[in-house]
Amino acid sequence: MAEPDSWEDVEEGGGGASRRSPQTTTSVAAAAGAAKLNADAPAFTFNPSAASFTPFVPAPAAVVYHPVAAGPPPKPHFHDVNASADLHSAHQTPFMSGASALPALAGRNTEPPQETDVASELVVDSSQAPETRDLDVDLKEDAAEEQIPPPAAEEKDAAAPSNGSVEKEENEEVAHEGESKSAEALEADKDDSRQHLNVVFIGHVDAGKSTIGGQILYLSNMVDERTIQKYEREAKEKNRESWYMAYIMDTNEEERAKGKTVEVGRAHFETKKTRFTILDAPGHKNYVPNMISGASQADVGVLVIAARRGEFETGFERGGQTREHAQLAKTLGVSKLLVVVNKMDDPSVQWSKERFDEIEKKIIPFLRSCGYNVKKDVQFLPISGLFGHNMKERMPKTMCDWWDGPCLFEALDSVELPERDPKGPFRMPLIDKYRDMGTVVMGKIESGSVRRGDTLMIMPNKATVKVVTVYRDNDEVNYARPGENLRIRLSGVEEEDISPGFVLSSVRSPIPAVLEFDAQLQILELLDHKAIFTAGYKAVLHIHAVVEECEIMGLLHQIDPKTKRPIRKKILFVKSGAVVVVRLQVNELICVEKFEDFPQLGRFTLRDEGKTVAIGKVVNFPRVAGTQN
Repeated sequence: MAEPDSWEDVEEGGGGASRRSPQTTTSVAAAAGAAKLNADAPAFTFNPSAASFTPFVPAPAAVVYHPVAAGPPPKPHFHDVNASADLHSAHQTPFMSGASALPALAGRNTEPPQETDVASELVVDSSQAPETRDLDVDLKEDAAEEQIPPPAAEEKDAAAPSNGSVEKEENEEVAHEGESKSAEALEADKDDSRQHLNVVFIGHVDAGKSTIGGQILYLSNMVDERTIQKYEREAKEKNRESWYMAYIMDTNEEERAKGKTVEVGRAHFETKKTRFTILDAPGHKNYVPNMISGASQADVGVLVIAARRGEFETGFERGGQTREHAQLAKTLGVSKLLVVVNKMDDPSVQWSKERFDEIEKKIIPFLRSCGYNVKKDVQFLPISGLFGHNMKERMPKTMCDWWDGPCLFEALDSVELPERDPKGPFRMPLIDKYRDMGTVVMGKIESGSVRRGDTLMIMPNKATVKVVTVYRDNDEVNYARPGENLRIRLSGVEEEDISPGFVLSSVRSPIPAVLEFDAQLQILELLDHKAIFTAGYKAVLHIHAVVEECEIMGLLHQIDPKTKRPIRKKILFVKSGAVVVVRLQVNELICVEKFEDFPQLGRFTLRDEGKTVAIGKVVNFPRVAGTQN
């Protein structure tokens, strides 16, 4: 339709006429000019039913985008691998897990912009139209002036609700429908029958832990082919072609440059039977405290051993991290262990059964001394982490004719779920916190369950908080069970008022906060220049997420390792290998439980000068502060 010569007395199909006010005409023209309308497009369209002309409004010249806020970003010492934007290039939708989409990298929003309403987002130059009113207001006034309903429909229209009422009811209906769908999704999530396991990868440095973790994500379709090709190019540029799979787990430049994991990498993958959280612990001895933080959240341990000649011997001999990691994992409550013999494809091994049997023969006596039931709780299997052999699918006989056991995915799926009490007092040690539209805390539920809207208490500072949002595997959920690794957004507390090691607990049954407690210690191996363990000995206490200096206030009694009974003889000191009950004191209030009540919150390690000197469990509270008696 051609554009009219003027806006005056335009002839309409119904025989009537409509006249626009000069102010309205100026408003429309100014808005159209400011939005840079296309000269070839018609300035208006004819609507016979409304008996009026409707101005044509094309796409605006400038639109203010409002990106969707990404999922809550994780903070050190844990970095969420699934939250990295580098893991996918096609789809980037927040709060979606699995192969379909992964949330944006912490601290960086790569979310595509939302589509916005054209009329509300037009940018009008005020210098060109100083008296221009809102375009929506003008159009509504024009419609009110121009619409002349037929006489026969007047009574019907008078009885019907107004357009605003109809629109409001429709919006409420749509909103209600959306809430119902959201509630249905959350309820379905609540009824997810699959078990959830936290798996920590431990072992000596350069054994291939990060490579195996990256390969698992690739095989479970959590990483696309384009990302893998990108990492291959980066690794080749650094002359480290075999490191490209490790780049999936090691996300920061320091780790990639050194080839060593520093922080505990976190990622998620799923099978038909189980949902897994991967915890990639650092293997270097300088980062053992970070490894302890990761292992304290794990249900299952994967001890990675390099089959290459010389590498296994280096990690297993005195001072190697294979021994210390296995001992710490057992102390921290990792009762199930998969011993993965990696790098079986190496030219020095070539899937040799003799090499596999040699490693198994040396490892079994040590694991038995750590307290593992080797026949029931330990399983050995050979793999190649770099090429993914015997990981998702079993190896063909042409590659390894002597192995008839399961692959890694099958072994992980067959692990029995540890006993958990969903109805017990809520306990969630906090490993980290950050600010993201409120205060967000991270941790693993050790006991009880949590729902959105629950009122909880942060100990030891007794801060009462309300659960605003619960995130599991980067998805927003309404309900979470024990054993889940979560992010929880809280109201009623500031970020600076929370420290790692605090515990989110029930209001009616808060966790004890103590300065002293009695503990049973097993002395492992003392330092050469501090060979006597006595009152006044100082060390660093690691219990769940707490890292605190402590002092031995006194030795209560020694325990006979054979009879497991106390020795009545008074003692002043003990040496390496002894089992003794002592009283420990810390400088600040810490949250602990008796081992018999909550094992995960009652077991700990003592480290001195970078070496683990003792492991222990809490047996009694001589004095309790900040709890309800």
